[in-house]
Amino acid sequence: MSLSELSERDRSVLAFERRSWAGAGAKERAIREELGLTPTRYYQLLNALLDDEAALAFDPVTVNRLRRVREARRGRR
Repeated sequence: MSLSELSERDRSVLAFERRSWAGAGAKERAIREELGLTPTRYYQLLNALLDDEAALAFDPVTVNRLRRVREARRGRR
């Protein structure tokens, strides 16, 4: 998949995830208001992006950070 194949929504999800949040409630509300997604759908899309090479090429810092967080969570299970 090439960088041009990353959809506008996918780029928006990655940009959204780069932001910092005061609390979970604020982030969940912003997901609904700004992206028009349910939080569940947002996290499904985000998780799929972590395995997408186009997403890695677009935003390697965010994708690698989130991959490390995901792996740490898997390791604790």
